[in-house]
Amino acid sequence: MKNYTLLLVDDEEDVLQVIRQKINWEALGFSVIGTATNGIEALEIMEENPVDVVMTDIKMPRMDGFELISHVKKDYPATKIIIFSGFDEFEYAKEALRLKVGEYLLKPASATELTEVFSQLKLKIDQELNESRNMENLKEYYEQSLPLIQANFYSTLLEGKVKEEDLPKYLKNYQINFTGPYFCCFVLHTSLSKVPEGINPMFLGTSVQKEAKKYFEQKIEAAYFNYLGDTIMLVQLEKESQISQLTDECARFCKYVLKILGAVVTVGIGQVCDTLLKLDQSYASGRMAVSYRGIYGTPHVINIKEVAPQEMEKYGLTSENALGDLFKKIHVGPKTEIALAVDKYMADLETFAKSLSQHTVAISELIGQLYRFSANNHLNLEPFMGNIKELYYWLPDLEKEALKKWLLDISFTLHDNLSTARNRSNQTLVSKAKNYVHENYASPTLSLDDVCQELGVSNSYFSSMFKKETGLSFISFLTDYRLDHASRLLLETDEKSYIISQAVGYTDPNYFSYVFKKRFGLSPLKYRTGHKL
Repeated sequence: MKNYTLLLVDDEEDVLQVIRQKINWEALGFSVIGTATNGIEALEIMEENPVDVVMTDIKMPRMDGFELISHVKKDYPATKIIIFSGFDEFEYAKEALRLKVGEYLLKPASATELTEVFSQLKLKIDQELNESRNMENLKEYYEQSLPLIQANFYSTLLEGKVKEEDLPKYLKNYQINFTGPYFCCFVLHTSLSKVPEGINPMFLGTSVQKEAKKYFEQKIEAAYFNYLGDTIMLVQLEKESQISQLTDECARFCKYVLKILGAVVTVGIGQVCDTLLKLDQSYASGRMAVSYRGIYGTPHVINIKEVAPQEMEKYGLTSENALGDLFKKIHVGPKTEIALAVDKYMADLETFAKSLSQHTVAISELIGQLYRFSANNHLNLEPFMGNIKELYYWLPDLEKEALKKWLLDISFTLHDNLSTARNRSNQTLVSKAKNYVHENYASPTLSLDDVCQELGVSNSYFSSMFKKETGLSFISFLTDYRLDHASRLLLETDEKSYIISQAVGYTDPNYFSYVFKKRFGLSPLKYRTGHKL
């Protein structure tokens, strides 16, 4: 059996070395995975490595033993804890009992005493594992079949095939605790064109799903399964505003999974809905978000609410026919793909519209869908399409090539207008952000989080969009704005430097002097003196 991992925590380096060297840990069935001199260091190690046992002192700087134990109990409940302290006081022992610590050893402890404690601890952990495995054997068939049943049910939800009256029964029978009140579909698309060398592409998506479950397990309530080659996360939300924070979390996950697996993942976040029965729409918009990766690049997280100018019509997102595919290509381009989609539509039209009446009905549907698509995205097609009544009259009579050219021109126009709308939306956000800085730059706590919360967008989307539009990171813009204002105050007033520092949002005058000199090459005092000579 593999040795159990042990983390030693004590602010005395010599104590750590003695404990590590005086015991034959391998023979006892343990492996010392690391040492830490305080609780913060210990937690940092535990974030990166699985730890079975923590042996910790109580009195330590920055974070003491009891605070460390509280964190471990909350975040790593399976980890065993042993206190190793020189303090034999009733209050300490009482607190250890309250925290349900396994052992409380007093320093100095002999090698024999430590060996006995850890021998008993190994037997206890072995016993717990054996009991757990026996229970797992009893439930093996059930545990193996239930996830497959649940995944099938989730897939049926995405396809919109669950009836409202049947939903409570399914949730109960399949042991699904989805209480909401809000839900959202995350589509994790793993690129198979950028697979790391030596990794089977078939296994990469499975690895991404496994890492996603591990990464998000303590952060959100979600169900994970595979659907049409992508990993799907069905997420529960307490409030709609959580989606911005989760968008940022997904951005961090994309970087995380690229680092550890070499997988290039795009996360598409669909629209938030207030019932499980609308998850088909959330999934469709999540897939649409993934298709925007051609615009925003990979790896990336794309929230459909942030990148689409307006909420898009369900037909244009979910239809798998040629017309639905054309609308998708209009959204994301490029124009070569739009042209291919027009060709496909024309081929389908020729195949299925055999009679004049069928052709007229199909063209009427095309006109209606184009207008509906435009209206949903707040685009005005009338300057390009003319009077709709006249359009219904003359468009069905066009020859095939003329109709194709007309549809291609309209599709390109829609695509260009959508791109312009996205740019206009980005410019509006940047303008609002700048105005917010103008009004709040004097606040020392002003941060990127404040601006994103005010605008209702995620940090990751805002940061990339702001830099793309301005050429600066938000923090650089804020710093420059504060310092430009400070430079004017230095020249136009006689206020002392520390007063000006506070007036532009810096509570520490020394730090203000540092950033000012870095920007202008002079200290505030020399800047004022030099410009007044």
